[in-house]
Amino acid sequence: MRGLYCQLAESNEDIKFVLQDKESFPSVYDHYVKIQVRVCAFSPVNTKLLTELKLQKDFLPIGREVAGVVIEVGPKVSFFKPNDEVVGILPMDCTESGLSNTLLIHEHSLVTKPENVSWADAAGTIRDGLRAYMALHTHSSVSAGTTVLVMDGANPFGTIVIQLAHYRGAKIISTVHNNEDKKYLEELRPTVGIRQSLVARVINVSDSKVDLVDSSMEETGGLGVSIVVDCGVQLYSKDDESAVKRHLPHKHDILSLLAVAGRWVTTEENLQLDPPDSRLLFCKGASISFLNEEVWQLSNMQQGKYLHILKDVMEKLSIGTFRPQLDEPIPIYEATVAMEMVQKNQVRKKQVVRL
Repeated sequence: MRGLYCQLAESNEDIKFVLQDKESFPSVYDHYVKIQVRVCAFSPVNTKLLTELKLQKDFLPIGREVAGVVIEVGPKVSFFKPNDEVVGILPMDCTESGLSNTLLIHEHSLVTKPENVSWADAAGTIRDGLRAYMALHTHSSVSAGTTVLVMDGANPFGTIVIQLAHYRGAKIISTVHNNEDKKYLEELRPTVGIRQSLVARVINVSDSKVDLVDSSMEETGGLGVSIVVDCGVQLYSKDDESAVKRHLPHKHDILSLLAVAGRWVTTEENLQLDPPDSRLLFCKGASISFLNEEVWQLSNMQQGKYLHILKDVMEKLSIGTFRPQLDEPIPIYEATVAMEMVQKNQVRKKQVVRL
């Protein structure tokens, strides 16, 4: 069975993606279902986390966000039946690629796909929707009256965060890195209700005359931002940072613009705080949370809550609250090049493969 896999070098930095044929898996059993994959979406592979969890293999399967049709169910399956349309996220220890024609998945990794949602939208939104819910509900408490700052809001994840925050009644500020992204966010409108822009203020950080802290404090009347959701931060001065991180906000800027009792939700796994930074957090009564969506599948303690979030993501997609930023679906023979670009963060839209 053909699928996409990545081969790691000893440094874990040089990654090679290859299409390979693997032996087919055994017949269904217990709580497992066999699905025919229709669409698979790509996200970057966190090789460091896989290595730390000792899940590293010679060939790591690629493509964990899948949508397809159930073709066979195990004797203990209670959620699904043949011909059901489903979507889900494959577990980290899955041995099969999401680009395989058929997959064997535990029923607790899947939810039903609404009929009015396309295959591409379902697979392309499920992971970013989960991350958005974690950022705004699990790690913070978004509600009417709160102010949310979304870093790089024009990317696929940032777009979903903005749409969810707006749905909850929050005021949204977002940063962008060019005028094209600025125009995209300014033209982002809800599907129902008053047709005003979802984003109250778009801050173009590529403009040297614009200061992130000053703009955020001006927009909030000097009170600061209730919730910050980032896509990485600078830990050092610009001269000491890699070229990849030089466009990101500095950690001290984010700490400075937080409101009293504010919450910073970060994706920066190597975040380090100096004593003055900790003191600033203490004085504001603010806090930091780390966004790692893999925790749901590393422990099944809150499996019901996890499935409830996935179902809610699909519901928001079906009623038009979520409108993902997807590229045109590509054929499987272009998957290798597309995944290389995703891993190097060279694409601005979600990449999906149609099987």
